[in-house]
Amino acid sequence: MDGKTEFIIFCIENLAVRLQENAAAVYGQLTKQSRILFDYIIPNYEILHSQGKEYILDDIIEVMQEEGVLA
Repeated sequence: MDGKTEFIIFCIENLAVRLQENAAAVYGQLTKQSRILFDYIIPNYEILHSQGKEYILDDIIEVMQEEGVLA
């Protein structure tokens, strides 16, 4: 498994815990309800993966709110 794949899994699993959702639901929010995974997380991998866990989760949640995926 490459670094990007591990990072994507890390993001999905930790967002699921933070949002009290299951990982499949979070994956759907990032891919089916929006394109956050493909248009934000993957393109910004180099920047995001060097940050701390809380920063990463807060940042992605903010994007999810901006995209209307979260209230």
